[in-house]
Amino acid sequence: MRFALLGLLSLFVVVGCQDKKTEKESVDLLVINANIYTVDAQFSKAQAFAVRDGKFVAIGLSDSLQAKYSAKEVLDAQGKTILPGLIDAHCHFYRFGQSLQNVDLVGTTSFDEVVARVVAFQKENPSEFIYGRGWDQNDWEQKEFPNKKKLDSLFPDTPVALQRIDGHALLVNQKALDLAQIDVTTQTEGGEIMRDGKELTGILIDNPMDLITAIMPQMTRDQKVKALQDAQQYCFDYGLTTVNDAGLDRNTILLIDSLQQAGGLDMRMYAMISNTPADVDYFLKRGILKTDKMNVRSVKVYGDGALGSRGAALRAPYADRDGHYGALVTPVDSMYKLAQKLAKTNFQMNTHAIGDSANTVILNAYTEALKGQSDKRWKIEHAQIISQEDFDYFDDNILPSVQPTHATSDMYWAKDRLGERRMKGAYAYKRLLQESGVIALGTDFPVEQVSPFYTFYAAVARKDLKQFPENGFQMKDALTREETLRGMTVWAAFSNFEEAEKGSIEVGKFADFILMDEDIMTVEEDLIPNLKVNQTWLGGKKVK
Repeated sequence: MRFALLGLLSLFVVVGCQDKKTEKESVDLLVINANIYTVDAQFSKAQAFAVRDGKFVAIGLSDSLQAKYSAKEVLDAQGKTILPGLIDAHCHFYRFGQSLQNVDLVGTTSFDEVVARVVAFQKENPSEFIYGRGWDQNDWEQKEFPNKKKLDSLFPDTPVALQRIDGHALLVNQKALDLAQIDVTTQTEGGEIMRDGKELTGILIDNPMDLITAIMPQMTRDQKVKALQDAQQYCFDYGLTTVNDAGLDRNTILLIDSLQQAGGLDMRMYAMISNTPADVDYFLKRGILKTDKMNVRSVKVYGDGALGSRGAALRAPYADRDGHYGALVTPVDSMYKLAQKLAKTNFQMNTHAIGDSANTVILNAYTEALKGQSDKRWKIEHAQIISQEDFDYFDDNILPSVQPTHATSDMYWAKDRLGERRMKGAYAYKRLLQESGVIALGTDFPVEQVSPFYTFYAAVARKDLKQFPENGFQMKDALTREETLRGMTVWAAFSNFEEAEKGSIEVGKFADFILMDEDIMTVEEDLIPNLKVNQTWLGGKKVK
């Protein structure tokens, strides 16, 4: 009897051990039967992954992960494609949200259409100060800058300010000029107040625009919150889970941080501090601000203006405007001093540079300030027109952050501005990647559209949305699909010092991912701009 009891006890022990071996680990989410591009170092693929506490805990085959994990939620992807959450390495997230509350002038084909939209908006949304954004005279039959006279006649008592799509030119009426105390005697540096003979045309380029900004009514807190939340929804719909906002003041950064902490805003943000001394010193004294959703460790500087408004600083005159070189909007000595100041900290210097002259000045300032240092990851934002001898400056200290749709937006007239020789170093994304080893890709929305798939198409096909030109624009500068996806995920994360926490589907990283019907890596090239995101997940939470 004793031996029988011992045998029975042994049986229970063995069975108990077997049950323990087959007990599954608990996770929050299990995704199976997917076509997953992990975008890890090997650009490997997988079928499934498990998520716990907002992070990936396992990646592999569907059968093996189903055998190992018990999930609160199972998502059967049914063969659909999954990518890491997309990162926009350069945009104006908050400004885009603001623009949704103002006159939308994007896509206007004439100044008459601009005026018509302003009149219609003011009729439906009466305002004491009319603001709009998005016109581009290069898209009109008459490609010259407009004049304020029509606005003066329609709105003699209401100030009007209409910003060009690149954000570097402003058309204002006489009422706005009067309120800002701008007349023919007004002098400013780093830009231009345009005249027709002795009369002002109402066009202000770069720094003089600040005089108008100073008199514009301030948004209420509720309006700011709505702007941020509206922008967030647009971005989630397109699969963006992190955005780099290129230039925010301290109050806006702190508002965003407070909303994120309170659960009122989910979007992850890499916020560049606008280059004002008080705001820069505020953050430098306190050090890097880093949470799971906010990263403040850089200063956004403007080197020059934009090519479309002829504000980009060139080393030789514009090919289509005799004697005109554009302008630096930040003085050279100020850029050098700031570079030296930031080089002593862990903050990046991220500088807008379009023209070859601006790029030369900034690359030299960076190189001098970072002498003897490595892995600082300072960025040239746009890196649009580079002299052949300046490409060598790019390395692990100095990274290019570019927006491929700028190439396909500018290709119709860029050669007119620059001439044949300078075009060889313009929009040269492949060469920049070869020099630096990584390239961060963004949209610059609302200058361009929010869609990251337009970015992908412009980088790979170098065509506009009408599939022009047939064989692509300067195809020697195109990126491969793998390079482009890396630029929109892990390389963008690297440029933010965030590659250990996002940008790829790997164990330990945030479970930020998107699900799509089509495979972006194999779909017919000209279908890329029309791709849709079915679901967007941030930290294992479905947000779209």
